[in-house]
Amino acid sequence: MTSAPLAARLTVPSGPLFFPVTAYGPGGEVDLDVYRAHVRRGIGAGAAAVFACCGTGEFHALTPEEFQDCVRAAVEESAGRVPVVAGAGYGTALAVRYARLAEEAGADGLLAMPPYLVVAGQEGLLRHYREVAAATSLPVIVYQRDNAVFTPDSVAGLARTDGVIGLKDGLGDLDLMQRIVSAVRTEVPGGDFLYFNGLPTAEQTQLAYRALGITLYSSAVFCFAPEIALAFHRALRTGDEATAHRLLDGFYRPFVELRAQGRGYAVALVKAGVRLRGLDVGEVRAPLHEPSEDHVKQLAQLIEQGLALLDGDGEGADGNEGEGK
Repeated sequence: MTSAPLAARLTVPSGPLFFPVTAYGPGGEVDLDVYRAHVRRGIGAGAAAVFACCGTGEFHALTPEEFQDCVRAAVEESAGRVPVVAGAGYGTALAVRYARLAEEAGADGLLAMPPYLVVAGQEGLLRHYREVAAATSLPVIVYQRDNAVFTPDSVAGLARTDGVIGLKDGLGDLDLMQRIVSAVRTEVPGGDFLYFNGLPTAEQTQLAYRALGITLYSSAVFCFAPEIALAFHRALRTGDEATAHRLLDGFYRPFVELRAQGRGYAVALVKAGVRLRGLDVGEVRAPLHEPSEDHVKQLAQLIEQGLALLDGDGEGADGNEGEGK
């Protein structure tokens, strides 16, 4: 765990937010050595934070023991250079257990994912996340998506909850997000509540989110093409719309269209991309499935196409491919 408050370290990130995949060996077991190499590569490439064992990291597929081992490995590899945020989810009791395992492993914060299966009312959702926040000293980012969708008043309630520092949106309802931002600004004035674009391949929608004042976003592409993700992040930060549009048109849009060809590709295609870039992180665990051979070939072509779009400013195909290639 680092000493600086998590919210302060995430407010103006120096690079993309990194959501590493979880590496598995040939027998399907967690491969901590390869996982460590993946985390090291991401930090070395310029990640501003590591979100370990979250959606892209197949939180759903990990045992509590595997989860804690991976979080601890990410913390050790970070060594305080960037914060490490760990996933926590399922029902309230298990979410609390995962939160405590993450705290024991040295995490700097939690990404609280939707509760398992049930569609709860606002009162129940608030109770769930307040219990998770109260269970540890770790700051909590609440993940809105699927069966955990909040009214603006409920998010204002979360913003008033000790330990809850932000909301990650995986729903994509911009009207709702504008009303949420407005409600929190009005009802919890002076706060530093954080908002994140958490849609799959968030770069595709980040220009729209920035119009709402939401500058933080998750980058799954950073897992396998950090050069592209960094170039896009830098373009947004500097107002270089020409580069942002070139990458959106030539890489991100076709990648999103390829991702839509298979269920679970938001994880499986990313993992295939990491393997294509030279690090064998293994396959996804059931119930996810591997992309088809043709889709992997298309992904390889897209990566090359994306790298060719870069400006030759040190971010090209030979830019920062390091350990494990």
